[in-house]
Amino acid sequence: MTEHNPLTLDEQDLETLSRQLGRPVRDVVEIGARCVCGNPLVATTAPRLGNGIPFPTTYYLTHPVITAAVSRLEAAGVMSEMSTRLHEDPRLAERYRQAHGAYLAARSAIGERSGIGPVPEIDGVSAGGMPTRVKCLHVLVGHSLAAGRGVNPLGDEALDAIAEWWTPEQCRCDGAWSTDAPVPERDLSRHTKTQGLAPEDLDRKRAERRSAGTGGTDAHCSH
Repeated sequence: MTEHNPLTLDEQDLETLSRQLGRPVRDVVEIGARCVCGNPLVATTAPRLGNGIPFPTTYYLTHPVITAAVSRLEAAGVMSEMSTRLHEDPRLAERYRQAHGAYLAARSAIGERSGIGPVPEIDGVSAGGMPTRVKCLHVLVGHSLAAGRGVNPLGDEALDAIAEWWTPEQCRCDGAWSTDAPVPERDLSRHTKTQGLAPEDLDRKRAERRSAGTGGTDAHCSH
């Protein structure tokens, strides 16, 4: 009997991801991590989107219970504290740089497996602030869940810190997202306004947001 590959996604996974995120999921090529019940925790996104835009955030945290818990850590100032420690602790900084390298290697392998191949526009660019700072804990937790313990030290720390609300050993899927309503078919997020734009137009949009005082965040940290 052939053993099922947990990375492989099917139509049910795509529906669950869309329900978790509240919008249609796109450009997902694998499931990075699963709950003990089998539901997706992390979506693995193609390094180049279907509209041609490079996308460096490979591991996208989708489970509402985990994303809410990680958001609590971000609101409590954990990212700033972690970034400070990276400047003060050479050993931690080196382990974080290694996590950055592991992220790049994993994304390259995913690009090959999915048939997309190299994406030179994002060579050397990982996500979440790696390798020198922390700007999105959701990215780091997604990386830790997908890669396993011991790869991303700060993602591992964040997982430990949310144990009050979620642990890998226990399913928290019941009631975490709607299973009765139709699967979302329209994307109402602000990111739809930038889909398909040329790089120079994307730069202009970002500049407009900065001048308006809205700033810019990692694509993942818009939870």
